Amino acid sequence: MDTTLQDPLVGQLLDSRYRIDGRIAVGGMATVYRAVDTRLDRVLALKVMHPTLAADASFVERFIREAKSVARLSHPNVVGVFDQGADGSYVYLAMEYVAGCTLRDVLRERGALQPRAALDILEPVLAALGSAHRAGFVHRDMKPENVLIGDDGRVKVADFGLVRAVDTVTNTTGTVLGTVSYMAPEQIEHGTADTRVDVYACGVLLYEMLTGAKPHSGDTPAQVLYQHLNEDVPPPSAAVPGLPVELDELVASATARTPDVRPYDAVALLAQLRQARTGLSEQQLDAVPPQAHATAHDNADDRTSVIPRAARSVRLPLPADADAADPQAPLNRTSVLATPPPGPPAPARTSRLRLDPRRRTVAAVAAVLLVLGLGAGVWYINSGQFTEVPPLLTKTEAQAKQRLEEAGLDVKGVEREFSDTDKRGTVMATDPGVGERIRQNGQVTLTVSRGPETVKVPDVKDLPLNRARQELKNAGLAPGMVKKVFSDEIEKGSVVSTDPRAGFTRKADSAVALVVSKGEEIKVPDVAGSSLDDAREDLAEDGLKVKILPGRVHSSDVDKGGVVKQSPAPDTSLAEGDTVTLTLSKGPEMIEVPDVTGMKIGEATEELEAAGFEVDENRGLLGIFGDTVKEQSVDGGDKAPKGASITITIR
Repeated sequence: MDTTLQDPLVGQLLDSRYRIDGRIAVGGMATVYRAVDTRLDRVLALKVMHPTLAADASFVERFIREAKSVARLSHPNVVGVFDQGADGSYVYLAMEYVAGCTLRDVLRERGALQPRAALDILEPVLAALGSAHRAGFVHRDMKPENVLIGDDGRVKVADFGLVRAVDTVTNTTGTVLGTVSYMAPEQIEHGTADTRVDVYACGVLLYEMLTGAKPHSGDTPAQVLYQHLNEDVPPPSAAVPGLPVELDELVASATARTPDVRPYDAVALLAQLRQARTGLSEQQLDAVPPQAHATAHDNADDRTSVIPRAARSVRLPLPADADAADPQAPLNRTSVLATPPPGPPAPARTSRLRLDPRRRTVAAVAAVLLVLGLGAGVWYINSGQFTEVPPLLTKTEAQAKQRLEEAGLDVKGVEREFSDTDKRGTVMATDPGVGERIRQNGQVTLTVSRGPETVKVPDVKDLPLNRARQELKNAGLAPGMVKKVFSDEIEKGSVVSTDPRAGFTRKADSAVALVVSKGEEIKVPDVAGSSLDDAREDLAEDGLKVKILPGRVHSSDVDKGGVVKQSPAPDTSLAEGDTVTLTLSKGPEMIEVPDVTGMKIGEATEELEAAGFEVDENRGLLGIFGDTVKEQSVDGGDKAPKGASITITIR
């Protein structure tokens, strides 16, 4: 049985325009339906906010404001936003309908993907994110569920910049794990989100596509969050042996735990992806990982298709009788009751009947009750079933909704208009108007002021980032993309400047980009070749932290325990408190020296060089005309450092 038929909205006409045909998905914030725009006769996706969230006025206001902002994005890989509105308690968003499946469906059916397919999916995702990043938007919730793959092979990113409920950690464990798995460390630790959190999430997406599993796992969200904060994303080649190092480096770059080490935005990561792809051979691109499900690669010739047959969208039929589809749906009908015809005239009485006092009392009471009943009925028909719209002007949206609820009325919808006289966020008009009579349980449309159509950008220089964002909101503007720069004058975490600058006039709700100080610029010192203690001391003097990689490497130039290499490289610009990663030496690699005594010079030299040694010849006076090795400086069978010089004596 189709469970969507139990949904009260299926089969209904929302806002007198959108006919809801079937339910597509249910999330923590909203339900997505497939609907038909009856005015334009086109299929679209309708995202309807859960009524419990729609009761929060500030939540709805942010939902609508950000939806309007995202609607201005125009990119072939971004799911388009057509319309937004409200119908009673239903707040909705009309979006482009993509017939196909999500990346989650692909991973569920196919497991790990071939590198070619993974890069083919990630490239348009980064193109969409790059367009948004350059326009001042951050997605904040990139995950496979928000990557749509159409039946025609097009890849689109959904849910750009829309509101997220921050307390969903208490909901279904599976949902939580599926979200926190893609959160960047700074999102978890500080709650900050700039373009680099999307870059981090895309790095995790690439890892999951290449390996078929998330990089961090746990039984609870807290365990996953701890790993994001304290453990690097492992290279995908650790799970899929044979993956090219270029893919390991791409994942490592995108998922660096220090935000400043990552590519600044999706455009930069896209450039790295394309560069990495040029270094891969056809065999490497088409290699089938062991974690791939066997059924996913039955068609070896179809190397580019990533849409599972079982996951394609299914059109749901409408019930034959829309009214009968939901027997629990309330009937909104007005019944007209006809007055009964007058009865026949009473027969004339020839004599008065004498009533006893008890009967006379009952008759009097009945007459009084009849008069009161008729009066109450007349009052109800004329006034009792009506109420007046209470005074709502100049009230905040939340106050107005509360007053309407106390009066027994509902909010039909909230419209927003610019006003030079009404304070932003206050009610400037109602429909029906204040004081007008309306049936009890009727609906009132509120018109809320958006403030002046143009506002001046406030001066937020030197303010902490959170306070600066609030000042912009109070002025009727939207905090935009955050860029961090080094500054010797502005305290770390405070605003250096805005774009546009303070005093410039902009349309209300326009995004204002913020430039935030990273503190004083620190050039990373060169500690390669130093002992670990010396390296720690040098870096600590500059205010930098040290991280030691667990694995050590052989080095003929650096003593055991010394620093072989560092990341970032010397002279890289960092801020105080940033981390420098060090790789330590295991000392030179010791290898066995072959025995070449008795060999001819050429043969002995060739064998020693093949083993990794350099060769010096000692002929002396007696060996000028000789060609046979009589002695060697390190006896055959003994070990010497790789690359060391072995002296052979010739007689």
